[in-house]
Amino acid sequence: MSNFQKGMFDKIQQNSNINPEDIFKVADQVKHANLSDEKTVRGLVRHLAKLANKPLSKEKEDQIVQSIVKNKIPKDAQSLNQLFKK
Repeated sequence: MSNFQKGMFDKIQQNSNINPEDIFKVADQVKHANLSDEKTVRGLVRHLAKLANKPLSKEKEDQIVQSIVKNKIPKDAQSLNQLFKK
């Protein structure tokens, strides 16, 4: 793992308390997931919220799920961050 990747994972862990091993597990799930299936996406979103120990309102969950299912995911980190802050 490069220093950049290690630094990125350290920052994620610091900000969210999600350890890198869990991130890799979720990434593997996403690789094989049907992201056009609402039930699958909803399960992934709930799993990530649980891993991060962050409350997720039904409204926010619906917004995130619909964005992913309809392939309207922000293309840059700043826009993605704004989606989660709404």
